[in-house]
Amino acid sequence: MTLQILAAGSLRRVWQPLMAQFEQETGLLTETQFGPAGLLRARIEAGENCSLFASANMAHPHMLLEQGKVRAVQRFAGNALCLTAAAYCVEEQSTWLTLLSNPALRIGTSTPGSDPSGDYTWQFFARFEAEFGIALQPRALALVGGPDTQAVPDGRLAAQWLIASGQADLMIGYRSYSAALKAHRELRVFEIPAPYNIQADYGLAVCDERAEPLRAFLVSDAARQILRDYGFVV
Repeated sequence: MTLQILAAGSLRRVWQPLMAQFEQETGLLTETQFGPAGLLRARIEAGENCSLFASANMAHPHMLLEQGKVRAVQRFAGNALCLTAAAYCVEEQSTWLTLLSNPALRIGTSTPGSDPSGDYTWQFFARFEAEFGIALQPRALALVGGPDTQAVPDGRLAAQWLIASGQADLMIGYRSYSAALKAHRELRVFEIPAPYNIQADYGLAVCDERAEPLRAFLVSDAARQILRDYGFVV
């Protein structure tokens, strides 16, 4: 038997080592499809076969639970946001705040509603406006993670691709990508301080009782260490 998994795209990098460890420990096989969590939820609602759904938020799993589409829901990881900027935008005195406050810079985001990254970003925009009196949402370009947006090319990071292709000057995305993004010389990555940042909670939805060993593994100490190694918090 092969467990059929639908997983949020932001888990793609960490999922391979997670599944490799799980398969080694249990002998069970897995097959995973990735995508924006909101669109994956819609596929489950439409009746697609799925053993386990790994979402970048808790809202989508809970919606499925309320509909009777899944058996159980559990948080298994956390994340936050960071700011990636094109190096040409950054001066010695630049900070995350000065960059976001610059009205000339285009801000790329994921798509609210379809992708939790976009939802978290819109929450951050509201917090930013309340604190600093600057509206970021009108400058935001929802460039990925939607039903009609372009797919990020295989092997590319969304922020790196959007900035390198000239579609945005800045990108708000998950902090778990920070280390990988910092490897690109044309980018600069800025932490968003905790008082202004958003806590992203990732949830598991067990659709098939045969996925119970996978649920148990994903909240185990071994899985949590792998998640930490890839920039997630647990």
